[in-house]
Amino acid sequence: MSVEAMVQKMIDDLTESLVDAAKHDKGNSAAGTRVRKAMQAAKNTAQDVRKQVQADKN
Repeated sequence: MSVEAMVQKMIDDLTESLVDAAKHDKGNSAAGTRVRKAMQAAKNTAQDVRKQVQADKN
């Protein structure tokens, strides 16, 4: 997977989590769990992007 595709996937996933973030702000704790899950996935994807960029550089 290209770096551009990984970044775009992360952006799309975070955009989708905005709905749950709004629900969490209104007091829905289950939505907060989904937001935390999305943030963890974004963190993992960001780490994969970093590794790929480093590998390409070397």
